[in-house]
Amino acid sequence: MKIEHIAIWTNDLEKMKDFYTKYFNMKSSLKYENLSKQFSSYFLSFNSAETRLELMYRPDISEFIGEKGILNGLTHFSISVGGKQRVDELTEILRLDGYRIIGEPRTTGDGYYESVVLDCEGNHVEITE
Repeated sequence: MKIEHIAIWTNDLEKMKDFYTKYFNMKSSLKYENLSKQFSSYFLSFNSAETRLELMYRPDISEFIGEKGILNGLTHFSISVGGKQRVDELTEILRLDGYRIIGEPRTTGDGYYESVVLDCEGNHVEITE
């Protein structure tokens, strides 16, 4: 068994796609659209991993009010970037580009070297070595 993909509803499908393809070097599928349901989505993937990220949009999905990541349910997902130096570099790039870093680079109690950033819609993304 494996996790095939994680799906995220988004208010701005193109902006979210651009965030993950730019900063995490993910590749995007062609945009899928179901006009009768007013649904559109992209699947994003890495060259070397099977698990994908599905970004989805539909105009009738309500926006979450509050801080994501601190309620029951999915709290974050983690993207491994290949080393401590890359965690530090990417964290600084995201900070300079105006993204909120909510966890500075550090080694956690369970042994991960990571930082935590909010993507452009407030989802918690752990950047790990």
